[in-house]
Amino acid sequence: MKAFIFPGQGAQFVGMGKDLYEHPLAKDLFEKANEIIGFRISDIMFGGTDEELKQTNVTQPAIFLHSVILAKVLGEGFKPEMVAGHSLGEFSALVSANALSFEDGLKLVIARANAMQKACEAQPSTMAAILGLADDVVEKICSEIDAVVVPANYNCPGQLVISGSIEGIDLACAKLTEAGAKRALKLNVGGAFHSPLMEPAKIELQEAIEHTNISAPICPVYQNVDAKPYTDPTEIKENLIKQLTGAVRWTQTVENMLAGGATEFVEVGPGNVLQGLVKKVSREVQTSSAAVA
Repeated sequence: MKAFIFPGQGAQFVGMGKDLYEHPLAKDLFEKANEIIGFRISDIMFGGTDEELKQTNVTQPAIFLHSVILAKVLGEGFKPEMVAGHSLGEFSALVSANALSFEDGLKLVIARANAMQKACEAQPSTMAAILGLADDVVEKICSEIDAVVVPANYNCPGQLVISGSIEGIDLACAKLTEAGAKRALKLNVGGAFHSPLMEPAKIELQEAIEHTNISAPICPVYQNVDAKPYTDPTEIKENLIKQLTGAVRWTQTVENMLAGGATEFVEVGPGNVLQGLVKKVSREVQTSSAAVA
């Protein structure tokens, strides 16, 4: 059973999607996106600088566009039996599974990027990757700290990203290192994604999601907040709203997809980060990158 998975922020690189542009369908979609966004994001993706591509209002739509347009261009090669996306990738997964239109998905991603940017500017905050500790140890230590710090991305066994205030992250990193973490590495990110500090962004995005039409997808979508499969549009909306302040349960998502019958994971979009994370959950399972024949 094929599972298609979609990457999140951090997978971007200059030149992404350029090979797709020669395809007539892809060209149409890129031009439609340039119009919706109000600037030529395709130019930044294909030949901009790392600095330009790193801006949140560019990064998020760029990764979404690369993933979704690749899925569309695959045509008959894209027949998912289950899909999932890491954080931002959940929007790509929903569009690719026909739960959201291309235009509505892009508009939500733009709204999400702008809302997150505002929340980051309102309160300095950050994230850190904790390597080599059991999830429950990280959870317990975070819960004992008298500052905002929570588990945010359960990426794979032994790799959990925490998110919170600068003070909370510094205190947690010190205590987690004492507890035996191999590394407690602060990340170069704009803010505390998937934490309570994203509440203002969640409120802003909630309104946009509630006014967007979401249909039943062509296959189950495993969502970040609880790693379970969904096909009901109302539940999908609720989970999308919770996503900004809730944790990305990627480890559990891969485990549940395997339990649901996944035998092959195909990563759709820039990079191959998710394939690496899948392999950390199961060495035996087959992984690959989607490619246009």
